Amino acid sequence: MKHNLIFAILVGFSLSIYAQSEAEVAKSTIFKNDIESHIYFLASDELKGRQTGSGELDIAAAYIANMLRKFGVKPAGENGSFYQNVPLEKIIPAKNISVKINDMSGDKFWALYARNIDFKGEAIYLGYGTKEDFEGKDLKGKVLIVKVGTSETKDQRSKFMAGRAKRALAKEAGAEALIELAEVEQEMYERYSHYFNEAKTGLKSNEEKEEQFVHLYMIDKGMAIASKLEASGASEKLQVEVKVEGIKTEFFSSRNVVGYLEGSDPELKDEFVIYSAHYDHVGIGKPNAENDSIYNGARDNAVGTVTVLSVAENLAKYPVKRSSLFILFTGEEKGLLGSKYYTENPVMPLDKMVYCFNSDGAGYNDTSKITIFGLHRTTVGQHMIDAGSAFGLTVIDDPAPEQNLFDRSDNVNFAAKGIPAPTFSLGFTAFDEEINKYYHQVTDNPETLDYDYLEKFFKSYVLASRLIANDPKTPFWTEGDKYYEAGVKLYSSKKEEAPVLD
Repeated sequence: MKHNLIFAILVGFSLSIYAQSEAEVAKSTIFKNDIESHIYFLASDELKGRQTGSGELDIAAAYIANMLRKFGVKPAGENGSFYQNVPLEKIIPAKNISVKINDMSGDKFWALYARNIDFKGEAIYLGYGTKEDFEGKDLKGKVLIVKVGTSETKDQRSKFMAGRAKRALAKEAGAEALIELAEVEQEMYERYSHYFNEAKTGLKSNEEKEEQFVHLYMIDKGMAIASKLEASGASEKLQVEVKVEGIKTEFFSSRNVVGYLEGSDPELKDEFVIYSAHYDHVGIGKPNAENDSIYNGARDNAVGTVTVLSVAENLAKYPVKRSSLFILFTGEEKGLLGSKYYTENPVMPLDKMVYCFNSDGAGYNDTSKITIFGLHRTTVGQHMIDAGSAFGLTVIDDPAPEQNLFDRSDNVNFAAKGIPAPTFSLGFTAFDEEINKYYHQVTDNPETLDYDYLEKFFKSYVLASRLIANDPKTPFWTEGDKYYEAGVKLYSSKKEEAPVLD
């Protein structure tokens, strides 16, 4: 018993010394001035918010690639480069939408789904458009007009959800279009118009697309049109004219930046840890009171991008046992496009990727903390806790699980494949005024960041990375996690076809 106690003390002591040694190595390459320099460049006005597909995002990609090359990271992209081309398409929204129902018309719309259409014909009013309202009616080739939501729904999210069911019923019935009449305040109309009536970017598909169903929100002030239709009921024949014009598709490309380092251990070097972040942001938008229209994206996600650059520099100088893959994604703000494309077109077999350590976040409101989305969902959460503690920071788990933030960054595309993939984020405790002050705002500028805090944050990320990469035990999902079975399937199948780089 005494010998066991002595052994345990010696093991604990040796691990402590090891962690202290690793902390010294981790911090030896992290300097506040370097962090500041990288972020000031990536989040500068000159890069105009790093919009996906823009020349300015290409400049950011070149900067990242040159930094990786400078550190000694090897290219893992196409044709011996650091770049993986990501084919994209942009749907240009309608230039004009008009709807006339008998002698009534609207002038404000949200195009939830649309295609170019010039329709004149019969319409039918279906109240709230419940399943019962659809039953027993010949709706083929007609425009369906309904009130938004249900008799019970109050909030806008619930109304949108109700609209999904109506759209499915309308398509099944062979309707030509669905128009929901909605009373919306001006502030909300402008806020959602930015989403529904702007260009949509997605991955280019080689498959023939199904013709888009037309689903419009028509703003009905005071629900005057709905009230008139309600009063006349089925007694009045409805003629409708629906015109949507100007929608077109443009094709373009953007780039993921990809590099790798070989591990130092003869066996563990066959396992890779991915260090990832997205480097795009939302570009230029509506000017604020100070006439600033550039969404610089210092927090989201110049910080995450530079975190990955920092770990690349450290691991290149002080190698770890496992191999490293560094991926900077395009198109995250457009729907996680770069990471989605990568996981479908990996440069190395996915079953060799034993961990994905993503870095992303909306900002911070507590400089004593680091927030990990998925801290206890993998078996190496303690490494992150220890790494934060080494530099005076407390590591916490997701403080807002109802927001499902784990599944809203690039890590989720790797998690869905089975790769353990948490997200390392700035000290965030709630979506409060401090977060909303900067998140996707023109105020998210480099000069607003606390670089003393960032220095500790970066050191913690690098130390956690080193501890994970040198751990003799392969990391995995915590048993019972929703991605656990995907992980079991991935690592037992060994069926990936992608080549391993020399």
